[in-house]
This record gives sequence, C-alpha cells and structure tokens, in this order.
Amino acid sequence: MDPTTSANSGAHAQAHPAVHLHAHPAAHHVSLGRWEFPIEMLVVANLIALAFETLPTLSPFWRQALWSFEVFCAMVYTVEYGIRLYLARPRLKYVTSFYGIIDLLAIAPFYLMVAFNLQAFRAFRLLRLLRLFKLVRYTQATHRFRRAFDIARDDLVLFGVIALIVLYLSAIGIYHFEHDAQPEKFSSVFDSLWWAVATLTTVGYGDIYPITPGGRLFTFTVLVMGLGVIAVPSGLLASALSRVRAEEAAARSAVSERALERQWRD
Repeated sequence: MDPTTSANSGAHAQAHPAVHLHAHPAAHHVSLGRWEFPIEMLVVANLIALAFETLPTLSPFWRQALWSFEVFCAMVYTVEYGIRLYLARPRLKYVTSFYGIIDLLAIAPFYLMVAFNLQAFRAFRLLRLLRLFKLVRYTQATHRFRRAFDIARDDLVLFGVIALIVLYLSAIGIYHFEHDAQPEKFSSVFDSLWWAVATLTTVGYGDIYPITPGGRLFTFTVLVMGLGVIAVPSGLLASALSRVRAEEAAARSAVSERALERQWRD
C-alpha cells in the first residue's frame, strides 16, 4: 500500500473518531459511534416528557420548561438527521429507507407545529410518538427480527391473504345466521365484520354475540380457526428467528476460526 495513502487514511480516521459509516443492506445505516447512546436516552426522555405534558395541573413554568426541552430535542434530531444524510452513501437510499423516513418524521411534526402554530392540535402532538421508532435502530434484537420477517415474508403474506378471506367469509356466515334474530346488531356484512375481527383474534369484546343455535355453532368453528390465526404467524416467525440465530452463530464461529488461523500463522 502507498505510504501516502495509508497516512491519509489514518488522518481521516482520526478526524472522525466517533462517526463511522457501516454498509447496511436495507437502511445504509450511518453509526454515530459514542453519540448513539445519548441520542437513545434523549428519545426516551422526550417520550416521558410527552406524557408529562398531558397533566392537567401542570404549572405554566413546567409547561414552558417542557416546551424548551422539546425545542432542544428537535434541534438534536435535526443535527443527527443532517449528519446521517451527509455521510450516507448513496444519500437517496438513506432518505427513502425505513430509518431515513423515521428520522425525518421525528422532526417534521415540530417544524409543522412551529410554522403553522399547531401546538394545540393533538394530532400533531401525537405524531411525536413516531420518535419511538428511532429506538429500533439501536437494538440488535430488532435487526434480527427484521431479518426473520424477510425470511418468512412470502409465507406471512400468503397467510395474511388467507386470513382476510376467512375474515370475510366469517362475516358473511354470521350475517346469515343472526341477521333475522338481531337485525340491529347484524344489519349488514360490514357490521358483521366487527364481530368477525373480535372472534377470529380471540378477543371477544362481548358487545355483539350470536343468540341462535346456528350462530353459536358457527362461532365455535370461527374460534377454532382463530387459534390458527394467532398460532401460524407466531410459528413462522419463531422458525425464522431460529434460522437467523443459527446463521449468526455460524458467522461468529467462522470469524473465530479465521482469527485462530491467523494466530497460528503468526
């Protein structure tokens, strides 16, 4: 290697000791090094402050203090977004990636509230909850879960389509069983969809339920299918997570073997 090139590379690494660019297949993730943890804690503190803002007995002093803290957080998130955008390669893929969109949505509500004086609108205040998704970047388990979802995506999509078909057929079935007995509750298939959702997901709110023998028997059948609606996706994701863990273990083992080989050679 050219000594000049090596020296320049070393100087560049020393100039940016806390910021590193990592190749990430989905998000083109830019790591901020030692600043990652403070930003993560700031997100948590910001979400706690959002809850305190809803206290009806909060004094004007504390409301102003919480708003000042919100301004500070927004400035930090803005600088963070700018740094990640500047270092990302290619920049467009970061902007359109999951993490890029979350980083943008973390600051957009603040500037919209300030620009259009929308602080009193609860919808814009609730949009700040999107900052919770910024924590996704900092957990290895989340990355593992995303990889598992990618592995099982085709199966999950197929099962989702089947679940929607079963949901629709359940709504039609209960409508024909219960419409004559309870026309005010099962007035249409669309009204019956609420019962189908509550029953297939095994929630069962109890606000609408069958009273005819045929409707009750049909409900029992739907409840049995509902167990599969919960169990099948869980099994698919569990299997995919096991595969991801096995791949990570194999990769760590390969790295250890290569390190041992280098030690033996030295």
